[in-house]
Amino acid sequence: MTLPFVKMHAHGDDFIIIDRRGQDDPITAQIARRLGNRHTGIGFNQLAVVLDCTDAAARIKFWNADGTPLQTCGSATRGVADRLMHETGSQSVVLRTDRGLLTCVRAAAQQVSVNMGAPSLDWAAVPLAAAIDTRTLPIDGAPAACSMGNPHCTYFVDDLAALDVAAVGPALETHPLFPARTNVHFVQVLDRQHIRLRIWERGGGVPLGSGSCCCGAVVNGIRRGLLDATVQVQCDGGTVTVQWDGQGGVVLTGSVEPIMQGAAYVL
Repeated sequence: MTLPFVKMHAHGDDFIIIDRRGQDDPITAQIARRLGNRHTGIGFNQLAVVLDCTDAAARIKFWNADGTPLQTCGSATRGVADRLMHETGSQSVVLRTDRGLLTCVRAAAQQVSVNMGAPSLDWAAVPLAAAIDTRTLPIDGAPAACSMGNPHCTYFVDDLAALDVAAVGPALETHPLFPARTNVHFVQVLDRQHIRLRIWERGGGVPLGSGSCCCGAVVNGIRRGLLDATVQVQCDGGTVTVQWDGQGGVVLTGSVEPIMQGAAYVL
């Protein structure tokens, strides 16, 4: 079987889109792992499968490169939105994910914005293993936690360059406080409108960027009183904008770019 795909990236966060509208969904954990392998497959941080939907332009299912499913991906959601808006000539599109209905719009300079929905701040929704205040967790470094449909843990550090993310990330991802594992962020606050972010991604290692992690990091920074409502997030692969008023949905805005298209052969 061959599966046509498009590969895109958003500030270095690479993903592939497999459009299966009008067809079945053949993707399994095994297929996702094979396609995600950067040596013997296509290679990606996330895979987005586009499916038919009765109450939105399309439904999206997401997979990590290690074959684990995930509820949300801000970068790939914007990539799918970009393609569907080009397809229809519209300036907005509504997509369904496991987070619910997400509204995407064309922003300035051909960027794409998505309202990722309101963050979940309660310990049980993250989820955490105990009923504690998610603004300051009782573990080394006193990080904050929230969920954007996937769990996020944010450390605020003075010198990001001095931190070996790949060395410390795996143990934090699997800390007993996070029964579903967690994405881990390391944030250096440059000023109230700018942060530098590096990431250890659950099921993915160290990416150049991550849309949902950018959102989670800003949410936790605002909750700590460190950031304003609109923040420029500088990742290894580029910069995105995150907006949150402290109550409603988190809006993620940035560029998405096609890299290649082709067809993957799978058994």
